[in-house]
Amino acid sequence: MLPSLAADDSSVAVQPSGTVTLVFTDIEGSTALLDELGAEAFKEALADHRRAVREAFGAYSGYEVDDAGDGLFYAFVSASAAVTAVAHAMASLAEGPVRIRVGVHTGEPLLDPPKYVGPDVHKAARIMSAAHGGQVLLSGATHELVAEDVLDLGSHRLKDFAEQVSLFQLGSDRFPPLRTISNTNLPVPLSSFVGREQEVMEVVSLVRDEAARLVTLAGPGGTGKTRLALEAAGELVSEFGAGVFWVGLAPVRDPALVVDTVARTLGAKQELAAHIGDKELLLVLDNLEQVVESAIELAALLRACPNLRLLVTSRELLRVDGEIVYPVPALAEPEAVELFCARARVDPDEAVVELCGRLDNLPLALELAAARVSVLTPAQIVERISQRLDLFRAGRDADARQQTLRATIAWSYDLLAEDEQRLFARMAVFRGGCTLETAEQVAGADVAGLQSLHDKSLLRRSGERFWMLQTIREYAHELLEEGSEGDAIRRRHADHYLAVSELAYTERFDRGLTWVRRLEAEHDNFRAALDHLQDRDPLRALQLAGALGWFWLARSHFAEGARRLEDALSSTVDEGPLTARALTYLGYVDTDETNSLRRHEHAVELWLNLGDETELAAAGEGLGWALYMSGEKSRAFDVFEQNAELARRLGHHAIVNRSIAGVCQLLVATGEFERAEPLALELHAATRDSEDVFCMVSGDHYLSDCAMDRRDYTLAEQHRLEALEITLRIGDVMQQTIEVLGLAFTAAGLGRDEDALRLEGAINAKWKEFGISHAPPLSEAWRQRDLVPARARLGEARANAAFDEGRAMTWDQAIELALASDVAPLVRVAH
Repeated sequence: MLPSLAADDSSVAVQPSGTVTLVFTDIEGSTALLDELGAEAFKEALADHRRAVREAFGAYSGYEVDDAGDGLFYAFVSASAAVTAVAHAMASLAEGPVRIRVGVHTGEPLLDPPKYVGPDVHKAARIMSAAHGGQVLLSGATHELVAEDVLDLGSHRLKDFAEQVSLFQLGSDRFPPLRTISNTNLPVPLSSFVGREQEVMEVVSLVRDEAARLVTLAGPGGTGKTRLALEAAGELVSEFGAGVFWVGLAPVRDPALVVDTVARTLGAKQELAAHIGDKELLLVLDNLEQVVESAIELAALLRACPNLRLLVTSRELLRVDGEIVYPVPALAEPEAVELFCARARVDPDEAVVELCGRLDNLPLALELAAARVSVLTPAQIVERISQRLDLFRAGRDADARQQTLRATIAWSYDLLAEDEQRLFARMAVFRGGCTLETAEQVAGADVAGLQSLHDKSLLRRSGERFWMLQTIREYAHELLEEGSEGDAIRRRHADHYLAVSELAYTERFDRGLTWVRRLEAEHDNFRAALDHLQDRDPLRALQLAGALGWFWLARSHFAEGARRLEDALSSTVDEGPLTARALTYLGYVDTDETNSLRRHEHAVELWLNLGDETELAAAGEGLGWALYMSGEKSRAFDVFEQNAELARRLGHHAIVNRSIAGVCQLLVATGEFERAEPLALELHAATRDSEDVFCMVSGDHYLSDCAMDRRDYTLAEQHRLEALEITLRIGDVMQQTIEVLGLAFTAAGLGRDEDALRLEGAINAKWKEFGISHAPPLSEAWRQRDLVPARARLGEARANAAFDEGRAMTWDQAIELALASDVAPLVRVAH
C-alpha cells in the first residue's frame, strides 16, 4: 500500500548536488496514442499526465531538471523519496490513457545549472529507455538505498556503457524482455551459488584456451554441471563480442532438433553455420546426453565457424575430435556442508557432516535431503537414508555417484504418501512442464499435491508452470512406464493437447498473438503428443500436425513444421479436411517455392471438392503468396482479389484483411501507390486492435511505403516505428530488417544522415547472415534516392565510418538505434 502524499508540497529552490537520484520518464507509444485520441484529446491527456507526475514528484521535493518531448527529468536528494514519488505517480496514472516508463539511478552527476552532465545522467536515461510502458526500472545503486518490493532483472548492457548494469523492477508485474543490448540469455538463478570457486576458475580458463573450442562438463545427474556451466559462462559474457547464449536441451529427444533449437535461440533465419559465420560466440548447451548423436553436427559447426566455442553439460561424453572433458566432481566436504546448511537453514554439526558424506556430497542429493529438515532432523535423515540408500542400484559398471543419486531420489519417493507417489509418476508425462490447470486435467492433480511435491524439491515452479529436474523426471517416467496407468495418462495427455491445438486453430484470427505465446510455452508437450500419436493413431497425428501448422509458420519453425507435416501426411491415406489443412500449412513452411506452390494448389483443390468455403478462402490467401513468390504477379493479383471477394461474402474480416495485404504488396511492388494507399488505410483501420499475427504489421508497413513515395518522411517514420514495434512483439526478425531499412530511408530524408548510414550498415550485416545479396527493387530505388545523397552530404570518410559502425552493431543495438527517435528528446537531455 502506498503511503499518503507528503505534506511538504514546496518545490526545491536549490538544485541538489553531491549524491543525487535522477528520474527520467517517457510516454510509451505516444504516436499510437495520438492516433487513438486525436490531437485535442491527446494534448489534454499529455497535460494531465504532466500535472500528475509533477504533483507526485513535487510532494517529495523533486527538482525538475527539464521538460522535453513526452517526458520529464527530475532529481531528488533522497533515493527513497524518489522511488516513493515514482510509485505515487504511477498510481495516479493507472486509470488514465497514458502509460509512462521510468528509469531511476543514483549517482554523483556534475552540476551544469540548471541541469546536470556526466555518465550518471546518460545511465539514468538509458535505464528509462530499456523499460516498457507501466514499468519502473531502478539501477543497482538506487536499489541498495531503498527497501521497496523489487524484482531482480539481472545484469544488462546499456548502449554506451561497457560494464553490465544490474537492473531491478519496482513491483512484481510481468513485462516483455527489457530493451537492452545484453548479448546473453543466461538465466538468473533463483538460489545462491555455494562453493565451486576453484571449479569456476578452471572451466573459465579452459574456455579461454584457444585450443579448447569444445569443453564438456561431464558427470552423472545431480553433480551440479548445469549450475557450474551457468556460473562460468556468466564470467565470460564480456569476452565474446557476439554474446554468450544458453540453450536448454533437456526437453529435446530428437538429435535432429538440436541444431534447430540452437538456431531458434539465436534467431537464425538461414543455415546455422552461415548465421554464425566468424562471430565470436559462446554457446552453452545444457543436458546433451539424451541427444548425444548430434555431436557430429556440432563438431561440423565448430569447423565451419572459426570463432565459435561450445560449453556442454552431459552425462555422456561426446567423443568427437577436439573435445576437452572436465569431469565435474562432487563438492568438497566444507562446501557440501555449507550448501546443506544454507538450504536447510540449520547450523553445521556432526550429523550434517555425516549426512553430506553419505550422500557423496552431491548437490542435488543435498538439496533433496535439505527439503526434509522441516519434518526430520539431520540425524533422523541419516538414519532413514541408511536404510534405503541401496534400495535402487544401477548395474555394477554404473558410476557410483549415479547409484547414490538414484537411491536418493528413490528415498524421497518412498517418503511420499500413496496419492503423492501416483501424482509424482503422472507428472512425468509432461515434457517441458505444465500449468496448474493442465496438471489438474491430465494428471488429476490438486493444489495440495503439487505443493507437497514442490516442497519436497521433486517438483519446481517458475511463474505459472510446474516442472521437474530432468533426472527426477526420468525416474518418475520409469515409474509411469512400469505402472498400470502409463497408456491411459499418455492418451489423456495427447487428448488434452489435441483439444488445445484445435481451439487455438479456431481462434487464430481473433487471438493469434495470445495463442502463439501460449503454444510456444507448450511446444515440447505438443512434440510429445505427436510422438505418441504418430505410430498409435496416425489420423489424429495428422489432425494435431495440421492444427499446429499456422503456429509453426508464425514462429518460423519451418524445418520442424515441414518435417512433422510431411511425416503425418505420409502415415495415412486421407483426402478429407485433415489432409487439406496439413497441405495448406506445409505449403507455407516449405521453403522450396516449387513445392510450396504445388502444395497450395493441391490444398485449394481439396477444399473446393470438400465445399468448405471458409477454409478455401484461408488456403486461397496462401496460394496468392505462393504465386507472388514464384513471380506470377498477375495470377497472384487475381487470386488475392477473388479471395477478398469470397471472404467478404462469407463475412470473414480477417481473411479479407489478409487478401488486402496481398493486393497492397503487389501494388507497392509495381509502383501503384495511389491505388495502394486507400487499401492500406482500410487495412490499418481494420487491424488496429487485431491479434492476427499474419497481418498486424501490414497497415503501418504499406502506409509508410506510400508516404515514402511522396517524400513525407515524418509520416513514413511514424508508421515505420509502429510497424517495427509490432514485429518486435511477434518476434519476426526478417520483417524487422525490412522495417529498419525503411527507418534508414526516413532518417536520411529527415537529415539524420549518420544514423541512416549506421542503420544501412546494420541491415547489410544482417542480410548477409540471411544470405540476402541485394535489396528488393523498390528498396534499391529509395536507397539511391535517399541514402546516396546522405552519403554525399557526409563525405566519404564520415559516411564509411558510420556504415562500418552499423555493420559492427549487434542486432539489439541496431533495433535500439532504429527506435531512438521515440526517446530522442530525453536522450538529448542526457547529452
